[in-house]
Amino acid sequence: MTEKPLDSKAAQEELEQRCRNFDENYGPIRERAERAAEKSGRKGSDVILLAATKTVPSPVINHAIEKGLSHIGENRVQEYLSKFDDLHLEGVARHFIGHLQTNKVKSIVDKVDMIESVDSLHLAAAIGREAVKLGKSMPILIEVNIGGEANKSGVSPAALEETVGQIAQIEGVQIQGLMAIPPICDTEKEIRQYFEQMQQLFIDIGAKKIDNSHMVYLSMGMSGDFEAAIESGANLVRIGTALFGRRQYV
Repeated sequence: MTEKPLDSKAAQEELEQRCRNFDENYGPIRERAERAAEKSGRKGSDVILLAATKTVPSPVINHAIEKGLSHIGENRVQEYLSKFDDLHLEGVARHFIGHLQTNKVKSIVDKVDMIESVDSLHLAAAIGREAVKLGKSMPILIEVNIGGEANKSGVSPAALEETVGQIAQIEGVQIQGLMAIPPICDTEKEIRQYFEQMQQLFIDIGAKKIDNSHMVYLSMGMSGDFEAAIESGANLVRIGTALFGRRQYV
């Protein structure tokens, strides 16, 4: 799918509307995240609100940054690269949160602070090689296919400990936690079960004390379920539509 083409006047109106959406939504979403954190025995400051900026134009992202947004996440390498030079990213944490192909790693490693979607030893090795060339070590999260869905990437829960152990040995990467996108569920009870399974995996892997593996971030929860994710232990949530409004597709 592609974004719907707009004439210049309509494009400007769309930009203004998305900026207004952010202004109206950012405060209430922060408050909701803080309340969810408090329910789980934490402070609001313990939870990172990362704006998922897929299809969000650079001027809108810059507006959000001016209003206090401190973390952004992009899903597509090509789209991120097309916006990169126009973004005001000083002091902003930049995450890559989408599926990453190994042949795109070289293009992204020097432009992000974390890659959340590492779903295989092969991808981790490619990231490590490119990071070493740049004299850096890339923080990564291991993506878990918590629902066992055939059409989704990610490490199976059963293989997670072994995979973490293997990836932790790769020079140029630092494992800093786990990430997951649970299956679409009919009820909140169902999705909470997946979130709770992820929280348990997060605790269990952390308890193994694997060298070069530190369970700092549990990234799960999006616009429709971030409160349940936080209450279940997430400390990094990825919010797009709830911040910027619905994406416009043809």
